[in-house]
Amino acid sequence: MKIAIIGTGGVGGYFGAKLAQAGHDVTFLARGKHLQAMQTNGLTVKSINGDLKLDKVNITDKIRAIGPVDLVMVCVKAWQVKETAAELKAIVTENTLVLPMQNGVLAAEELAEHLPQQNILGGLCRIISKIEAPGVINHFGVEPTIIFGELDNTQTDRVQQLQQTLEQAGITAKATTNIQAELWKKFIGICVSGLLAVTRSTYDQVLEVPQTRQLMVELLTEIYTLSQRIGISIEPDLVANIMFSFESLPPNSTASLTRDVWEGKPSEIEYQNGTVVRLAQKYNVAVPVNRFVYFCILPMENRARM
Repeated sequence: MKIAIIGTGGVGGYFGAKLAQAGHDVTFLARGKHLQAMQTNGLTVKSINGDLKLDKVNITDKIRAIGPVDLVMVCVKAWQVKETAAELKAIVTENTLVLPMQNGVLAAEELAEHLPQQNILGGLCRIISKIEAPGVINHFGVEPTIIFGELDNTQTDRVQQLQQTLEQAGITAKATTNIQAELWKKFIGICVSGLLAVTRSTYDQVLEVPQTRQLMVELLTEIYTLSQRIGISIEPDLVANIMFSFESLPPNSTASLTRDVWEGKPSEIEYQNGTVVRLAQKYNVAVPVNRFVYFCILPMENRARM
């Protein structure tokens, strides 16, 4: 399979390396020192599931140079999807699958502004990973998983074939017939990232203080309530299940948005708590904790984008 990895960060670097190791024709998109390091030394993945090293990789800093592909895995940050989508037209054919892997619930909609709807799947991933150094990806938490499905929730051959491709590469994969519910379940949990950023604390540090633990529950409950107002089909014990999953994270775990805010970088805040605030206003749902988190981070976000 000919595959384009658009964005070789913690997500794209890990999953792309697994697919390349399995023998697929994978081309990575990267820039700067990360690109230079991979051109010289290949790609190294450090993982709690076992390390791997690709001595040589196909890599470029121009999407057009990749050429037509069977699968595009869009692994850029959520706020970069809009600026990337138009460029993807150069490598998308009638039969190309486009799989977004962003946090949030807007990626497929934004891709569809520039690409044919029939090419686009709904998708998400679960992994805690990052660029440790140029040319080096570190996966240090959570079983790497990709969940995806047709946007109309039909069961199709191409979705089943993609699941087989991912599984044969050693990737846990789940084809779903309710991708909207899966997206929202992840979305609800990931929005805690902003609370970690505001409190300058890791998951376990927030959980061990009763007051901030309660804030975490309230933040999650607000978004769950919003999902029900919108009509998303999610199990009623989701908040409890998310809290349980946080308890099992490795000590000192953080999220990518959290680290970006701490480091003064542009973040996905508009696609996480910002999206909650805007949808809550549209559907008339009170989300005071999410509003507080979003508005606290907004000045830092504005400075990071100056």
